[in-house]
Amino acid sequence: MPKQRLEGKVALITGAASGIGEETVRLFAENGAFVVAADVQDELGVQVAASIGSNRVSYHHCDVRDEQQVEETVNYTLQKYGSLDILFSNAGILGSSSGILDFDLNEFDNTMATNVRGVAVTIKHAARTMVARNIRGSIICTASVAACVGGSAPHAYTISKHALVGVVRSACSELGEYGIRVNCVSPFGVATPLACSAFNLEPHQVEANSSSKSNLKGVVLKARHIAEAASFLASDDSAFISGHNLVVDGGFSVVKHTFSPI
Repeated sequence: MPKQRLEGKVALITGAASGIGEETVRLFAENGAFVVAADVQDELGVQVAASIGSNRVSYHHCDVRDEQQVEETVNYTLQKYGSLDILFSNAGILGSSSGILDFDLNEFDNTMATNVRGVAVTIKHAARTMVARNIRGSIICTASVAACVGGSAPHAYTISKHALVGVVRSACSELGEYGIRVNCVSPFGVATPLACSAFNLEPHQVEANSSSKSNLKGVVLKARHIAEAASFLASDDSAFISGHNLVVDGGFSVVKHTFSPI
């Protein structure tokens, strides 16, 4: 049997109970990793872990806005599996869709607390563990095509994802000395429960909308595609890639769009 891509690695994935996180838990486990799936959706998270098998995946409650919970989740990972080789910091929210003229600052603060502060503190505690144990680990974060193009998502979300790319690049600059790679993956519109609920759309409607705007035809973007990008960045196949934003958008962010006149 050929060696699996992540064989024997230990991964911590936040936002793991549904959508991109769930698909990544499943793919990492398929590729030989032991996974701690962390989320605030306890019932869903337990179901995901049980459906894969407790010998391979464990669920742990974690609200990334709370640093103590983050630290406890990292410690749980170490106690459960004895190591931490991969962090996929995927937890995030869309936040308020208010316009800039009536910007809701309370909603903005909550979005930043989850999407930026939560990622930064998760990197902090995962990286501390990797450095202390001399682990040449891989840290991956979920950004967004909204980190590349304005006007493709709500303001608070767009701002937070631009900031997140900055977190990745800044952390990369420090952690490279320890052999730790830090990257992010930026999805286009994926029909996750989060997106469907936020825009009150069915999965096929989200997929149709993304397909119509994508430059790359003949492929419907799925959460699995993002999981595969994360798997690449987690593995030794990307051993010399750090500080990179891997955009998975079918060319949307780099191709000029033409519009028919009214």
